[in-house]
Amino acid sequence: MRKYHALPVALLAALALTACEDGTGTQDEGAAKPRVTSSTTAATAPQQTSTDTKGTQSGTTGKTNGGNSGAAKPTDPADPANRVSCNGTNTTVTAQPVRRPVNHMLITVKNTGSKYCDLTYYPVLRFDEMQWAPRPIEDSKPQAVTTLAPGESGYSGVTLSAADGSGDGGTTGRKLEVGFQGRTPNSNGGPSALPTLPAKGMYYDSSLTATYWLRDMDEALTY
Repeated sequence: MRKYHALPVALLAALALTACEDGTGTQDEGAAKPRVTSSTTAATAPQQTSTDTKGTQSGTTGKTNGGNSGAAKPTDPADPANRVSCNGTNTTVTAQPVRRPVNHMLITVKNTGSKYCDLTYYPVLRFDEMQWAPRPIEDSKPQAVTTLAPGESGYSGVTLSAADGSGDGGTTGRKLEVGFQGRTPNSNGGPSALPTLPAKGMYYDSSLTATYWLRDMDEALTY
């Protein structure tokens, strides 16, 4: 056998060995690379922080507050558009005798409407078919018009007859009409009211007078 054949065989063996080592090295490098798993993905995913949550809550609250800010506000009594004249259509009226002072009656007007109403000047009273108008008590004139908010009441104190008997033409009234004045004196402020009187009626004479419309019941009965 010739010796020059030994070198190629040895060379082939060495090349085969080298190829195996390179393949093993390649597999090791592949095994060393990190694998991306579902747990790794979940860990690295961005999470909503407490700041985001507060921001969301604040945004919700802000919307709610914004809705409340648009709530209806009470009407302004200084605006003429929010005020009407008090009369028989937007009030309830009662007329009751009082013990003190003697021979007096209290008229109460309650605003049952949805707007402010003005009680201007004094009531225009008429018992039955009387043909004359009772005089107002000028000393009772208030500094400003008596304006009633919805649900509020105004008052007028009425002197039915003279305590000393000096009045003339005394008679008993069975029916009472309470008239309302408008923005100017003696103008028509709207429909009248017909409050119920006691069954025995109300005795009155020529001393019949009434105060201006007032906000305070006790003040109305001081004249």
